[in-house]
Amino acid sequence: EALLVESGGGLVQAGGSLRLSCEAFGFTFDNDAIAWFRQAPGVEREGVSCISTSDGTTYYGDSVKGRFTVSSDNAKNTVYLQLNTLKPEDTGVYYCAASLSLDCDYNWRHVIFGSWGQGTQVTVSS
Repeated sequence: EALLVESGGGLVQAGGSLRLSCEAFGFTFDNDAIAWFRQAPGVEREGVSCISTSDGTTYYGDSVKGRFTVSSDNAKNTVYLQLNTLKPEDTGVYYCAASLSLDCDYNWRHVIFGSWGQGTQVTVSS
Protein backbone atom coordinates (compact mmCIF):
# COMPACT_ATOMS: atom_id res chain seq x y z
CA GLU A 1 0.00 0.00 0.00
CA ALA A 2 1.45 3.35 -1.07
CA LEU A 3 1.27 6.31 1.32
CA LEU A 4 1.98 9.94 0.40
CA VAL A 5 2.51 12.76 2.91
CA GLU A 6 2.60 16.42 1.83
CA SER A 7 4.13 19.26 3.83
CA GLY A 8 5.38 22.81 3.38
CA GLY A 9 2.20 24.80 2.86
CA GLY A 10 1.55 28.11 4.54
CA LEU A 11 0.57 31.75 4.21
CA VAL A 12 2.64 34.05 1.99
CA GLN A 13 2.26 37.41 0.30
CA ALA A 14 1.90 37.74 -3.46
CA GLY A 15 5.29 37.44 -5.11
CA GLY A 16 6.62 35.14 -2.42
CA SER A 17 7.73 31.52 -2.55
CA LEU A 18 7.06 28.17 -0.90
CA ARG A 19 8.53 24.71 -1.26
CA LEU A 20 6.17 21.77 -0.91
CA SER A 21 7.32 18.23 -0.21
CA CYS A 22 5.69 14.89 -0.98
CA GLU A 23 7.28 11.95 0.81
CA ALA A 24 6.29 8.46 -0.32
CA PHE A 25 6.19 5.25 1.69
CA GLY A 26 5.55 1.66 0.72
CA PHE A 27 7.03 1.46 -2.78
CA THR A 28 10.35 1.83 -4.55
CA PHE A 29 10.66 5.36 -5.87
CA ASP A 30 12.15 4.63 -9.29
CA ASN A 31 9.49 3.96 -11.93
CA ASP A 32 6.40 6.00 -11.14
CA ALA A 33 4.43 9.10 -12.06
CA ILE A 34 4.09 11.62 -9.24
CA ALA A 35 1.67 14.48 -9.87
CA TRP A 36 0.58 17.61 -8.05
CA PHE A 37 -3.01 18.82 -8.16
CA ARG A 38 -4.68 21.73 -6.42
CA GLN A 39 -8.23 22.39 -5.31
CA ALA A 40 -9.85 25.74 -4.59
CA PRO A 41 -13.46 26.24 -3.48
CA GLY A 42 -15.96 26.41 -6.32
CA VAL A 43 -13.60 25.39 -9.13
CA GLU A 44 -12.58 22.13 -10.74
CA ARG A 45 -9.47 20.42 -9.45
CA GLU A 46 -6.48 21.55 -11.52
CA GLY A 47 -3.43 19.58 -12.60
CA VAL A 48 -0.28 21.44 -11.57
CA SER A 49 2.62 19.19 -12.57
CA CYS A 50 3.82 15.65 -13.16
CA ILE A 51 7.26 14.11 -12.83
CA SER A 52 8.49 10.69 -13.92
CA THR A 53 10.77 9.28 -11.25
CA SER A 54 12.37 6.99 -13.85
CA ASP A 55 14.09 9.79 -15.78
CA GLY A 56 12.99 13.15 -14.33
CA THR A 57 10.73 14.18 -17.23
CA THR A 58 8.34 16.94 -16.14
CA TYR A 59 5.07 18.51 -17.27
CA TYR A 60 3.24 21.61 -16.03
CA GLY A 61 -0.17 23.14 -16.21
CA ASP A 62 -0.33 26.28 -18.34
CA SER A 63 -1.13 28.58 -15.43
CA VAL A 64 2.07 27.71 -13.53
CA LYS A 65 4.65 27.33 -16.32
CA GLY A 66 7.71 29.45 -15.63
CA ARG A 67 6.84 29.91 -11.95
CA PHE A 68 6.71 26.40 -10.46
CA THR A 69 9.38 23.70 -10.62
CA VAL A 70 8.96 20.04 -9.71
CA SER A 71 11.90 17.80 -8.85
CA SER A 72 12.53 14.34 -7.44
CA ASP A 73 15.07 13.04 -4.94
CA ASN A 74 14.68 9.31 -5.41
CA ALA A 75 17.13 8.43 -2.64
CA LYS A 76 14.86 10.24 -0.18
CA ASN A 77 11.61 9.00 -1.75
CA THR A 78 10.54 12.64 -1.98
CA VAL A 79 9.18 14.93 -4.69
CA TYR A 80 9.40 18.70 -4.26
CA LEU A 81 7.31 21.48 -5.78
CA GLN A 82 8.96 24.89 -5.72
CA LEU A 83 6.34 27.63 -5.96
CA ASN A 84 7.75 31.03 -7.00
CA THR A 85 6.17 34.36 -7.85
CA LEU A 86 3.01 33.29 -6.12
CA LYS A 87 -0.31 34.90 -6.98
CA PRO A 88 -3.57 34.97 -5.02
CA GLU A 89 -5.03 32.69 -7.70
CA ASP A 90 -2.58 29.99 -6.58
CA THR A 91 -4.42 29.66 -3.27
CA GLY A 92 -5.79 26.20 -2.60
CA VAL A 93 -5.14 22.78 -1.15
CA TYR A 94 -2.24 21.08 -2.91
CA TYR A 95 -2.26 17.28 -3.21
CA CYS A 96 0.35 14.90 -4.51
CA ALA A 97 -0.70 11.69 -6.22
CA ALA A 98 1.08 8.59 -7.49
CA SER A 99 0.50 6.13 -10.30
CA LEU A 100 2.89 3.24 -9.85
CA SER A 101 4.90 1.77 -12.73
CA LEU A 102 3.88 4.63 -15.03
CA ASP A 103 5.69 7.53 -16.71
CA CYS A 104 4.20 10.98 -17.16
CA ASP A 105 3.27 11.92 -20.72
CA TYR A 106 1.25 14.66 -22.41
CA ASN A 107 -1.99 13.01 -21.24
CA TRP A 108 -0.96 13.01 -17.58
CA ARG A 109 -3.93 15.08 -16.43
CA HIS A 110 -6.27 12.26 -17.47
CA VAL A 111 -4.41 9.47 -15.70
CA ILE A 112 -6.16 7.77 -12.81
CA PHE A 113 -3.86 8.16 -9.83
CA GLY A 114 -4.39 5.41 -7.30
CA SER A 115 -2.69 6.99 -4.29
CA TRP A 116 -3.27 10.47 -2.85
CA GLY A 117 -1.86 12.45 0.03
CA GLN A 118 -3.88 14.37 2.59
CA GLY A 119 -3.11 17.79 1.09
CA THR A 120 -1.38 20.92 2.32
CA GLN A 121 -2.91 24.40 2.33
CA VAL A 122 -1.31 27.22 0.36
CA THR A 123 -2.71 30.71 0.91
CA VAL A 124 -1.42 33.74 -1.01
CA SER A 125 -2.49 37.20 0.13
CA SER A 126 -2.59 40.25 -2.13
